[in-house]
Amino acid sequence: MGIRRLNHAVLYVRDVDRSVAFYTNVLGFTVVHRRPTAAFLRAAESDNDHDLGLFGVRGNGQMSGTGVGLYHLAWSVGTLPELAEFAEKLAQVGALVGSSDHAVSKSLYGKDPDGLEFEISWFVPRDRVTDEMTANPTIARLDIAAEIARWGDDLVGAP
Repeated sequence: MGIRRLNHAVLYVRDVDRSVAFYTNVLGFTVVHRRPTAAFLRAAESDNDHDLGLFGVRGNGQMSGTGVGLYHLAWSVGTLPELAEFAEKLAQVGALVGSSDHAVSKSLYGKDPDGLEFEISWFVPRDRVTDEMTANPTIARLDIAAEIARWGDDLVGAP
């Protein structure tokens, strides 16, 4: 069981439109999902769903947040049983604060001893992602046992 790599970072920003303009015009990111108070961007050479999330902080009609800065980092694991092991370990130490099913990814949310949030995810292999899964991004309750039954215990997820 182990972390494979950093998958994405999410930042709280003062003005989502201004930040989108910066990351697209200066650093070459492209917008892959846009909401009124959030944007998800992909780096030019990446095949990730997104590499950077931008969430607006309180003010200017944006969503609430504690301030500008890092919201969370997301790491990926290889298999669903590995994700289940992390869920168990995080729960044992009182660090598991949530979980979700994003259709194309299955995520756990934890906090470290300083309260910094992080995400650990398993990603559906790209060749198994359907148009239905990506058409309307939704967030549902995660049932890891059901996902293992659906995808198997040895299917390696997308990097």
